Amino acid sequence: MVTLEHVTKIYQKDSIGLEDVSIEINAGEFISIVGQSGSGKTTLAKLIIAEERPDKGKIIIGGWDITHIKHHEIPDLRRQIGVVFQDFKLLPRKTLYENVAFALQVSGEATSRIATVVPQLLKIVGLEQKMERYPRHVSGGEQQRVVIARALAHRPKLLVADEPTGNLDSINAQEIISLLQKINEFGTTVVLVTHNKDIVNMLKKRVITLDHGHVIADQRAGKYLL
Repeated sequence: MVTLEHVTKIYQKDSIGLEDVSIEINAGEFISIVGQSGSGKTTLAKLIIAEERPDKGKIIIGGWDITHIKHHEIPDLRRQIGVVFQDFKLLPRKTLYENVAFALQVSGEATSRIATVVPQLLKIVGLEQKMERYPRHVSGGEQQRVVIARALAHRPKLLVADEPTGNLDSINAQEIISLLQKINEFGTTVVLVTHNKDIVNMLKKRVITLDHGHVIADQRAGKYLL
């Protein structure tokens, strides 16, 4: 599903994002990427979604070599990858329904399909009763649920979640992780980038630990080591 072969990303001479990293993520996995600040975990996420390009090595997503992906091809890649960030990035003047619909509108989906799909997505994340509310009228956890619904709009095979619980309290954080687990059970590969030790240890899934741009551990049913 995701293959990194000897990937290196250098920002400056004294700032290495990743160095000679090789990782294989299989379809259907739920994998946590962990490490201290500056370990390279966010760099890894950005490389997978082609927000950054590697200086060396190769990156393959679902059989597509994106190492030297062209700018006009990135929207096609992003339709195959759902992305969830710590910053919700919701449009404040649009309702929850409109925020999710917007992801489909910009890709040219028919209005009739949008009207069918958006309520389904909001139901999956438990917000079908609040779709006409605006982001400022719902909690942080509910805003992150909207982000997840939006990320699922194109039925991606891969979901990359970079610190999705970073701005949430423990109860809301657990609800978001449970939702990601549910999505994974539907068959979507989930890559969770997090520094939350409790969540990682609770999941008992595969854990890759990064430190100063290197993979220092890859545990099949792991724990947070650092």
